[in-house]
Amino acid sequence: MAHIGYFRAEFVERRRWLDDRSYADLVALCQFLPGPASSQVGFAIGLSRAGFAGALAAWVGFTLPSAVLMLAFAFGTSAWRGWLADGVLHGLKLAAVAVVAQAVLGMARTLAPDRPRAAIAIVALAAMSLFPGAGAQIAAIVAGGAVGLVWRLDAAGAPTAQTSPSLSRRAGMIFLVVYALGLLLALIPAGGGLALFDAFYRSGALVFGGGHVVLPLLRAAVVEPGFVADDVFLQGYGAAQALPGPLFAFAAYLGALAHVGPSGLWGGFIALVALFLPGFLALLGALPFWHELSANARARAAMAGLNAAVVGLLAAALYDPVFVSAVRSPRDFAVAAAAFVLLIVAKAPPLVAVGFTALAGIALAFAA
Repeated sequence: MAHIGYFRAEFVERRRWLDDRSYADLVALCQFLPGPASSQVGFAIGLSRAGFAGALAAWVGFTLPSAVLMLAFAFGTSAWRGWLADGVLHGLKLAAVAVVAQAVLGMARTLAPDRPRAAIAIVALAAMSLFPGAGAQIAAIVAGGAVGLVWRLDAAGAPTAQTSPSLSRRAGMIFLVVYALGLLLALIPAGGGLALFDAFYRSGALVFGGGHVVLPLLRAAVVEPGFVADDVFLQGYGAAQALPGPLFAFAAYLGALAHVGPSGLWGGFIALVALFLPGFLALLGALPFWHELSANARARAAMAGLNAAVVGLLAAALYDPVFVSAVRSPRDFAVAAAAFVLLIVAKAPPLVAVGFTALAGIALAFAA
């Protein structure tokens, strides 16, 4: 949401590349699709200004700084493992507790504000607690969308403004077919670099809402098969909160440290492209059809149920792996709770909360 606000100030108010109506319509489309919404908005603005070259430039410019920093953090973690693991990195894991808790609270307020959607979120949370794993996540998302469709949730609340399609319907269909083929191929067991690509493509293709919502899908894709250790996963997730740019840049860190495929710089590049690619393919496929889609009450109702299920998935991830892996003592809980208060009550930016928990982690390490 912060990125979308920055984009509006830059491209609607300052540069006047779009008017408010067109921008709101574009944001609505990207919120509807799987993938990172803010990156998709920037990609679409670049596409409208300079075609595919502009779209690529927008993605690189928006993603490169945080991706480079995440790669640097991955290599630094390997070099300074002993000192960082007991201090700064433990603090980063505690920061993840506070940030994910803030995300759960904020998303619950907006995506599950009434009893039907709250019920969907709670059922999804219970399902993930009883049956953890990627299969249960997909089932919870599909079930949430089905319930939203049956109950006609929020069918009257979506915008109907049209975004002028910059692609033909034929081109849109081709991109949607490529998106689906990539997902089918990602479900086929593979090894090496292809396994790494498959894991991140599958996560990017199935995440709705982007940002923190990708956490449980990514964990199922890379931690459960042993590509990355749980501690390494959470340390990188905590570090990502301190960086500018899209949270999906977290993929560069995971790919660089993965125990499958090329790892290093090439592993980071493969993971980064694979995580972003399905969201961009879905956007390119949907743009020509957005007018009809946004006017369809059934599609909006299904999306309302799906978003409510996503809240439940994120709440389940808040407990396991985030909380149980980071909070090892009452002092850890106190640090995480203080960071949460900084975010919710003091309205501090995540960078401040991350800095606080990193310093607290160092203090706890020396006190042990």
